[in-house]
Amino acid sequence: MIKKLIFIMVLLLAGCTKSEWSTVTLLADGKEIPVQVEIADEAAEWQQGLMFREELGADKGMLFIFGEEMTQRFWMKNTLIPLDMVFIDADNVIVDIQEAEPCRTESCIVYVSAAPAQYVLEVNKGFSKENGINVGDLLILEK
Repeated sequence: MIKKLIFIMVLLLAGCTKSEWSTVTLLADGKEIPVQVEIADEAAEWQQGLMFREELGADKGMLFIFGEEMTQRFWMKNTLIPLDMVFIDADNVIVDIQEAEPCRTESCIVYVSAAPAQYVLEVNKGFSKENGINVGDLLILEK
């Protein structure tokens, strides 16, 4: 009986989470770098982000999609994984890359994009350097 109840609870919880995966490609120095991303395109998803996750696959990330290009502000409250935040403008050009550290306190650093951005790609810290990704490189969104 308990096993059946746990199974039903797992099914219900699985149905409550949005699991939309897409592949994006970063173009860096003529090299294509694919990244599997979860899409965050609604306010609740923006607020949750990667909070409470204990790991993120090597070629995985989260792509935040905003309705308009503007200065973006992110923090790492309750985020357990060090991340690269890749800020991308409406023309799909990388305008800023910042390394962000986990924050488990009430007062967390706010990471502000150096230029207006419509997209923010979060990947594991060091991913950008390891793959030669720099400001001025491009993001290709698969349709």
